[in-house]
Amino acid sequence: MPNSLRFALVGLVAFGLTALSGFWIVPYLRRLKYGQTILDIGPKWHKDKEGTPTMGGLMFILGITVAVVLGRLMASDPSASMVDGGRVMLTRLIGGLLMSFGFMAVGLADDYVKVSKRQNLGLTPRQKLIFQFAIAALYLTALFLSGDTSTLVHLPVLGWMNLGLLYWPLAMTGIVYMVNSVNITDGLDGLLSSVTLFGAMGFFAAAQALRLPEIQMLATAVMGGCLGFLVWNHYPARVFMGDTGSMFLGGLVCALTFGVGLPVLIVPIGIIYIAESLSVVIQTLYFKYTRKTTGTGKRLFKMSPIHHHFEMLGYTEHQIVLAFSLITAVGSLLAALYVLNYFG
Repeated sequence: MPNSLRFALVGLVAFGLTALSGFWIVPYLRRLKYGQTILDIGPKWHKDKEGTPTMGGLMFILGITVAVVLGRLMASDPSASMVDGGRVMLTRLIGGLLMSFGFMAVGLADDYVKVSKRQNLGLTPRQKLIFQFAIAALYLTALFLSGDTSTLVHLPVLGWMNLGLLYWPLAMTGIVYMVNSVNITDGLDGLLSSVTLFGAMGFFAAAQALRLPEIQMLATAVMGGCLGFLVWNHYPARVFMGDTGSMFLGGLVCALTFGVGLPVLIVPIGIIYIAESLSVVIQTLYFKYTRKTTGTGKRLFKMSPIHHHFEMLGYTEHQIVLAFSLITAVGSLLAALYVLNYFG
């Protein structure tokens, strides 16, 4: 089957299953009373969202997974993935999907604690990090054993750099950081779904330029899943993805990053994720610094993550989602141009 037709079918399956599964999953979550608890320290108007079903990420987890499996079965020569460089690409695809399921399990446990205890705090940060680093280490080990042993990274202007053994701990830390950054971005109706939709487009373009059809297929499935979820998650959201979904998406973002073999692409494509997590770090450090130096802790942002800062400035959720999506679209375009310039 031609790849163009295969990608189209994968996208349609991911979109269709995700959107249609909502007719069963959303009412089911309501019956289980798996509603979101809103923190008092957040914007007051978010209290209106209390009780909205969470763990809705199960919808696109189903859609994306089925689409990827069907996409593999529709490949013109699936057995070619078991020889030479094909083994590496298959590990990047399947290993990346399994890594995403690992992070999903952490998010699922976190969501379960939240809904069972009727609070917004789930697993402790220490518990999350232990599991997350273990999952990232297993994924990188699988890549290494498949033959993906290169420690070279490409940087604009500087070219190729060999990080040697330092590459592996940096890669593992980068995966954990990015998964949590994606998780933090999930704070407004449709925000994470929209940003990840445009980010997947960037990875699709990069994979096309690099002639990596299986990563193109994965990116297509992510696009379809995000678009299908937006049917239910656009403002006003009828369901939230929860940590179950956001951590799964975080794993997929990392899978796409390592799938194209150019980790540097996460900077332009994932600029919103990075800005969201950095805003939390900067806010915390600035508060501690001013409390130590002046005796009164001050805040640089009105609220963090930064999407709440813009809310407090008076911007609507629609405006913020649109702006952040456009920024991601520009970042994705820059990433595609970067790949074409150096590798096209």
